[in-house]
Formats: sequence, structure tokens, C-alpha cells
Amino acid sequence: MLHHEIVFAGMPGGWEMVVIALVILLLFGAKKLPELAKGLGQGIREFKGAVDGVKGEIKDAQDSVESDSDSSDNNSG
Repeated sequence: MLHHEIVFAGMPGGWEMVVIALVILLLFGAKKLPELAKGLGQGIREFKGAVDGVKGEIKDAQDSVESDSDSSDNNSG
């Protein structure tokens, strides 16, 4: 039980999140927030696309290695 309390000790709670949101609103202004959110969304989409691309390349390489090992097993048998 103590371990869980230590893990969550550094995380902001409800009121802290409200204060952080107000500080962001004051720093950037209401007109800039939609632009920031749009940029953040585009960045997240690009990151997910890159992750999916890397996963695809790894899967292709794995399939290639497996097919090479299958063909070498068939040739030696």
C-alpha cells in the first residue's frame, strides 16, 4: 500500500491540474490555445504514423527472416 502512495505522490491532483490549465491559459491566451492544440494533435498523429511504420518494418524483417529459415530448412532436408 505504501508503494502506491509513493508512486502517486509526484502526480498532480485535481486542483493542481486546474491551476496548471489556468496558468497555460494566462501564458498563451485564449486565441492561441486552439492553434497549440491543433499542432499537438498533428504531432501526435505523425508520431503514431512513425511508430506504425517502424512496427511494419520490424514485422516485414521478421517475416523475411522466418521465410529464409524455412527455405533453408527445406533445402537441407
